[in-house]
Amino acid sequence: MKVVAFNGSPHKEGNTFHSLQVVGQKLTAAGIEFEIVQVGSSSLRGCTACNGCARNKNEKCVLPGDELNTWIQKMKEADGILLGSPVHYAGIGATMKCFLDRAFYVAGVNGGLLRHKVGASVVAVRRSGGSSTFDALNHYITYSEMLLPGSNYWNIAHGTTPGEVLQDEEGLQLLRVLGRNMAWLLKSLDAAKNLVPPPAAEKKIFTNFIR
Repeated sequence: MKVVAFNGSPHKEGNTFHSLQVVGQKLTAAGIEFEIVQVGSSSLRGCTACNGCARNKNEKCVLPGDELNTWIQKMKEADGILLGSPVHYAGIGATMKCFLDRAFYVAGVNGGLLRHKVGASVVAVRRSGGSSTFDALNHYITYSEMLLPGSNYWNIAHGTTPGEVLQDEEGLQLLRVLGRNMAWLLKSLDAAKNLVPPPAAEKKIFTNFIR
């Protein structure tokens, strides 16, 4: 089994990276392969709502010039996905948001590539805005019919300078607990896959409120 984590911080080894690493240590201790992909320092543009990915049905975004389609395939091949972001104005970092909007939309319109995978989010914050950012990350996970493990508090750790998050004792505990819970859920799903059939997927219904 494998979990791929996406670091949405522009700092490759900042507090978001260290937070993801703490979760990853518990996953690897449980025998689960773990990889961190650096997203936040990439040059990504946002989704243009062209719907090319929905028309082509080839599991690719039509926008050229970045690594997004490679990352989508990493997500498809993984058993679990971990999203990490810093807090920018009480929200997800801009480059990470571009990645999430495009990757999760491609996954959704190409047969639900992430459905029933295990997904979780972690946030690194200096002071405030962690809860709203954590909530926003989880919107992608729950919208995709992924399965969300919890911890003993919201997955938010505090720090300013790189590595300072490792001094947040409560933050470290909740990241460790998340890692163990994520590993347990992954192994439980693997053990049950031949015993309990998954629920059938339903075709998405789109409505609006204009009559």
